[in-house]
Amino acid sequence: MAIDDGTLDLEHIEAERSRIRQTYLLPSEQRPPTTARGIHHMALLSSNVERTVRFYQDVLGFPLTDIFENRDYHGSNHFFFDVGNGNLLAFFDFPDLGLGPYAEVLGGLHHVAISITREQWNLAKERLDADGVEYHLESGSSMYFRDPDGARLELLADPLGEMYGQRVL
Repeated sequence: MAIDDGTLDLEHIEAERSRIRQTYLLPSEQRPPTTARGIHHMALLSSNVERTVRFYQDVLGFPLTDIFENRDYHGSNHFFFDVGNGNLLAFFDFPDLGLGPYAEVLGGLHHVAISITREQWNLAKERLDADGVEYHLESGSSMYFRDPDGARLELLADPLGEMYGQRVL
């Protein structure tokens, strides 16, 4: 919601956030268990399979676990990277479909946040520097950057279930 000068009405936004929190956020001891087992995989698009593999495996340290033909589009690859705890980051390439460049749109992907140890975070930062990948550091534990196709990633040195020292789980 904007006020007359075109700026955001931050008081209204905070009031709405507070209302949603009061209405839906149960104390952790009252929350029912989730029906999910976890994220099986999140699928992104790749314009160049080998470049994607080199970036995610060699620069970020996420091992390639499998690659096979996409069952829904012959000639397309479906490939996976291990991002820990049984979770996978997957990719499709769609040759000859003429997909445009990455774009953030309503209902689309904003970023993928992946938790890694502080030691691995420091090593990833060094590898990003060595590859000339630009990044933005936030709050001493988040590093934001884009993959070769423009998807925004965040490497977070906080443990799973925490963000900037606060429990979010």
